[in-house]
Amino acid sequence: MDANVLDVPFLLRAFIVYVFILPFRPRKSAEAYKSIWLDNGSPLVVYTEDLTRKLKTKLNNPIKTGMRYQDPSLLGEIDTMIKENPELDSILLCPMFPHNAMSTNEGLIGYTQTYMNKKHPKVQFKTLAPFYKEPDYIDALHQSLLPYLNDYDHILFSYHGLPVRHLKKTDPSKATCYQIDNCCKNGSPEVHAKCYKAQTLKTTELLAEKAKIPSDKYSIAYQSRLGKDEWIRPATDTTLEDLAKQGVKKLLVICPAFVTDCLETLEEIAIEGKETFLEHGGETFTYVPCLNSNDDWVEFLAKEIQKKVS
Repeated sequence: MDANVLDVPFLLRAFIVYVFILPFRPRKSAEAYKSIWLDNGSPLVVYTEDLTRKLKTKLNNPIKTGMRYQDPSLLGEIDTMIKENPELDSILLCPMFPHNAMSTNEGLIGYTQTYMNKKHPKVQFKTLAPFYKEPDYIDALHQSLLPYLNDYDHILFSYHGLPVRHLKKTDPSKATCYQIDNCCKNGSPEVHAKCYKAQTLKTTELLAEKAKIPSDKYSIAYQSRLGKDEWIRPATDTTLEDLAKQGVKKLLVICPAFVTDCLETLEEIAIEGKETFLEHGGETFTYVPCLNSNDDWVEFLAKEIQKKVS
């Protein structure tokens, strides 16, 4: 029901959710979660909390893990942090999304800012900016990919998909995204500062350059489509089929839009994606885990946080 995710009028959004999504999706999602569940809980929560524990060894600031839609509740953790530390004069929100999108960073920041203005108006609210092209973030991705680069035919960079209308809505010019030729290359810096697709292309370019991956040995695709609207293409599921049919036998898949392994990486890619690739002629499918709580990623985050709070 988040208007930044399903961006249609309230009554239509409620109709879609309660008639087409809730009667069917929960059961399917529950089955998918069973296939990836850890002994100590949801991978997303477990890995994020491990990241938080490691950050606490690097920083002197109080740190909490908060989820936008589930527990531990983001707003509840903010309240707890302020209650435990009444002297706090500012809070830094660190969205765990490298690339800007209205359904992630923008919605999350707006939601939290509204709450802070209402509930904690005297506490300054800061945010960590999208870090899709930061050198140390690219280096952390490179270090996670490095052990897998000895034996592969092709690398697929699979990013979370978005409806094209989201890109158009976040375009500050209202005249660039999907309206001019090769908009992700020819758009202005102002547009690219908001454009999810342009930022995913930049991450890929920088990582491929860092890892010395030839241009003919990697592809970009977008996963997790929902509904019949136009989404960013090419789609990951069809790309996996095409690569196998084109003769790719040894495939690596990395998902740089996600910093933490979750349903979309562990089930949709590492299980379903692997099945798709192998069924259409591929022989070896290797999923490269997310950064999770890798040391290079922790060091990068710690430095970025220190810059904002110093």
